[in-house]
Amino acid sequence: MAANTQKNNKPGKSGAKEAQPVIIPKNQAEEQRLRLERLMRNPEKPAPIPDRPKEWNPRAPPEFVRDVMGSSAGAGSGEFHVYRHLRRREYQRQDFLDKLSEKQQKDLDYLKKLKENRKAAQERTEKRRKKREKLKQKKLMAKKAKVGDQDKSDTAEKTASSSDEEQEEEDEAEKEDDAEAPSFIMGRK
Repeated sequence: MAANTQKNNKPGKSGAKEAQPVIIPKNQAEEQRLRLERLMRNPEKPAPIPDRPKEWNPRAPPEFVRDVMGSSAGAGSGEFHVYRHLRRREYQRQDFLDKLSEKQQKDLDYLKKLKENRKAAQERTEKRRKKREKLKQKKLMAKKAKVGDQDKSDTAEKTASSSDEEQEEEDEAEKEDDAEAPSFIMGRK
């Protein structure tokens, strides 16, 4: 008997994986941490990324209804449940269509609003551009008027003070001559 127990209690294979202790996550964060650890054990293995779930669509209404329910007497007790399921399915389909049309309307409203915002922004930009151009024109006109006034006054002053200007030019030339000459010039020997 001892041989039997030894035979059943074989040591594990040399290449077998170690048994991981079962850890029950206590909250969502711990569950996420465990999943990340499992993914990071073998970084070469590609991570499973689930596809985006498809949008639910109701079954299309049947083209031809074979068992039409009438209001005649004698309907069995099971007919009510059939009617109830058909009604529920039709209400779901109508709700889906309502939500779909509402979503499409919101998308159209959004696009319309975007278009209006762009148009308003372009109008504001155009208005500001015109204002800037107008200010530029005013400045140019003021500058031309000022230059014109100075030219008129300069011609009158030139005749009277031509000797003053010559004196100032001579004084500036003397100041440049009096400036201290550099004691050395780099690059020359």
